[in-house]
Amino acid sequence: MKRLNACKAGSVILKIFLITTCLFVCYYAYDLFREPFGFSGYRESPAGFIIRLVLVIALEFILFWIGIILVYINCNQLRIKWRVLGAVFGLIPIVHLILLFKIISTADSEVKFEKAKIKLDESRKDKQVCKTKYPLLMVHGIFFRDFTHLNYWGRIPDELIKNGATIFYGEHNSSASVAECAAQLASKIKEIKAQTGCEKVNVIAHSKGGLDMRYAIAKCGVAEDVASLTTINTPHRGCEFAEYLLGKIPVSQQKAIAKAYNAGAAKLGDVNPDFLDGVNDLTHSACMKMNEEIKDVPGVYYQSVGSFQSNPIAGQFPLNMSYLLVKYFDGKNDGLVGEKSFPWGEKFTMLEPKSKRGISHGDMIDLNRENIKGFDVREFYVGLVSELKEMGF
Repeated sequence: MKRLNACKAGSVILKIFLITTCLFVCYYAYDLFREPFGFSGYRESPAGFIIRLVLVIALEFILFWIGIILVYINCNQLRIKWRVLGAVFGLIPIVHLILLFKIISTADSEVKFEKAKIKLDESRKDKQVCKTKYPLLMVHGIFFRDFTHLNYWGRIPDELIKNGATIFYGEHNSSASVAECAAQLASKIKEIKAQTGCEKVNVIAHSKGGLDMRYAIAKCGVAEDVASLTTINTPHRGCEFAEYLLGKIPVSQQKAIAKAYNAGAAKLGDVNPDFLDGVNDLTHSACMKMNEEIKDVPGVYYQSVGSFQSNPIAGQFPLNMSYLLVKYFDGKNDGLVGEKSFPWGEKFTMLEPKSKRGISHGDMIDLNRENIKGFDVREFYVGLVSELKEMGF
């Protein structure tokens, strides 16, 4: 709340700066052009006029910098693009006004949105709508790890915890074969059960994590330990564009990339990371083969969620770069996975964009911590977990 109040204060100060600047400019313009031509104050006392003018400029300067610093520090929704544009073009007439209006409106929108969310959480605090029977295990996708100070799931876990959820993380390799990641996740589930005494866990898995968990449930001895599996934007039928790229990139280059990635991943905590195995298991042919061999286990509730971007610029980098390539091979997509690959289990939910922006692969895990118009990702997960609770999981 302190951050939001500081952000609001910065916005108010910038509004005062704009209003007072306009008033001073209008006053001096009127004074300059009225008869006889020239500043009346200057004619009466040049020194006094200059001192007053310097004080006015100094006051406006102080107001502006206090306001802009407060907003820059405390407004999370003010993206790097607008910060850079504000710094680079801030002295260009007219342009600086457009940028300032954008900065103020962004700050105001964030404060309004976040305070409404705080109020909502307070109103339902006693209901503990996300307090499921079994704890949640959140499983990341490929090329990421679970870090203490950089949560893969953005602001989602905190929102779920506020509403009663108990959360654990997969903490498996960032890149390895589905079988290897599945074995690591199975060990994690056993560890959670031993630590908490719970009978089962509910799993929410994003991207490749969904494939890893399906394999773990079917092949790694944790079928009786999992109550439900919810896959988020998982390529259950693989990615044809990935298969195409692997067929075009020379093997020597693939190995060089893999060697560099594996070395870095090992330093960050991966155990025997394998870049190529991880990527190859995401291809269309590999996933179709897995689907033939791995069957859903009776007694486990399977459901899935998907989304799609509306245009290339909808996603943040690098999904804005990959969208068109994926679209060529896989059709409508989220920047990485085609819509035909998402559905799995008893229930499938396709999130339809309510704006031209769409919802990308990264948006589904709050990767950029962005408040997207028409889609509140945190509230979506609250609803998802609430449904699991109502179903007895």
